[in-house]
Amino acid sequence: MTSAQAATDDHLPSAAPSRRRTFESLRTFNFRVFAGAQVVSNTGSWVQRIAQDWLVLSLTGSATAVGVTTALQAAPTVLFGIAGGALADRFGKRRILLCTQAGMGMTAGVLAVLTLTGHVAAWHVYLIALALGLITAVDNPTRQAFVNELVPASQLRNAISLNSTVFQLGALVGPGISGVLIGAVGPGWSFAANACSFVAPITGLLAMRRHEMMRLPRPATAARVRTVEVLRLVRRRPEMCWTIALIAAFTFFTNNLAVTLSAYAKSVFVSGAGGYGLLSSVVAIGSVCGALVSARRAGSGVRGLLATGTVVAALAMLAALTPAQWAFAVVLAGLGAATLLLVTAANSTVQLAAEPHLRGRVMGVYLLVFTGSGALGGPVIGWLDQHLGPQVGLFLAGAVPAVAVAVIATRVLDVRTVRAVLRRRHT
Repeated sequence: MTSAQAATDDHLPSAAPSRRRTFESLRTFNFRVFAGAQVVSNTGSWVQRIAQDWLVLSLTGSATAVGVTTALQAAPTVLFGIAGGALADRFGKRRILLCTQAGMGMTAGVLAVLTLTGHVAAWHVYLIALALGLITAVDNPTRQAFVNELVPASQLRNAISLNSTVFQLGALVGPGISGVLIGAVGPGWSFAANACSFVAPITGLLAMRRHEMMRLPRPATAARVRTVEVLRLVRRRPEMCWTIALIAAFTFFTNNLAVTLSAYAKSVFVSGAGGYGLLSSVVAIGSVCGALVSARRAGSGVRGLLATGTVVAALAMLAALTPAQWAFAVVLAGLGAATLLLVTAANSTVQLAAEPHLRGRVMGVYLLVFTGSGALGGPVIGWLDQHLGPQVGLFLAGAVPAVAVAVIATRVLDVRTVRAVLRRRHT
C-alpha cells in the first residue's frame, strides 16, 4: 500500500462516525503501532517519575531537592531543544528515536542498579536526571514532529490529541504501579521496570511500514534556515506567539504539580508514597478524559485557549482552598482534564501553524518554553511548598496564570481592535 492509498483509505465512510472522529488516526497502522508502544513506554516513565521524586524526597527530606531534580532534567531542553528540533528536520526521525529511546532505557537501568545495590545518593539521581534531560532534548521535538509522518494531514490534529491521551494513559497506570512497587520492594524496581519498558518503542519503530509513511515537502533551503529566522517566524505569527506566551505562564506551575502533590501527600494528608501515587492517578484520570474530549474537538484558536486557561486557573485556586481529601481529589480530576485540554490545544495550534519542513524547529521553540518554564518553576514551587506550605503553592499556581490570561486577553483584544479600525478606513 502506498502513502497515497493509505490516506485515501482513511477517508472511507464508517458505520460509527462519532467513534471514528475520536479514534480516527488509530486506523493508520504506523500511528497505531507508535501509540501502542508509547503507552508501555510512558507508563514506565511515569513509574520512574514517581519513584524518582520519592527517592529524592527520602534521601534529602527536601521538597526543594525534588524541584531541583525536575529542573536538572528539564534544563537541557531549554539549552538544546531548538538544536534537537533542527536534527529532527534534517535527519531521519525514526533513526533518531531508535537512538534516544535506547539511551533513555540505559539511564533507567543505571539508576535501577545503583538503587537496588544500595549505593544510590542524591547526586547520582541529579546526574542521571541531567543525562536523561540531554537525551530528551533531542527525543521530544523529534517525537512530536514524527507524528506528521505517520498520518495524513486530515488526521493530524486527532493524532496530536490521541498522542496526549497515550501519555496520560501512562500517567494513569504508572503512578499506581510505582506506589505499589515502592511500598512493597522499594523504588529500585520501579527504575528497572522503566528500563524494560523501552523494549516496546524500539520494537514498534522497527516494525513500522516505512513505505506507508507520509512524504512531507522539503524545500532545498530548509536545512539552511537559521535559528534566529525560526524565532522571527514565531514572533510574527500571532497564533504561535500568544499561544506560547500563554503556555509559558501555566507550565511554570502545572509542570511541577507533582512536586506539590508529593508535599501534599507528605505534610497535608500524611498518606505516604501510596497517597502520592493516588493523587497523581486522579490527575491522570481527569487528563485522559480531557484528552478524549480534545480528540473530538476542532481548533479553538487563541480565544478558546484563553477561556480554557481561565478554567485551569480557577480550579487550581479552588483545589488549594479545599480541605477534605475526597473533595480535593474531585477538583484535582477537573484540573487534570482542563490542563490537558489547554496543553493539547496549544500543542496542535503551534504545530499546525508551522510549515512542515520547519515543524521540528518550531516544536523545539515551543518545547524550550514549555519545558524551560517548568524548569524555572521547579525550585520555586519546591521552595514555596516547603516554606509556605503546598496550599499556598497550589493557590499561586492558579492566581499567577490568571493574571497572565487577563494581560494576554487585553493584548489580543487590542490587536483585533486595531485591525477592525484599519478595515473600516479602507472601506
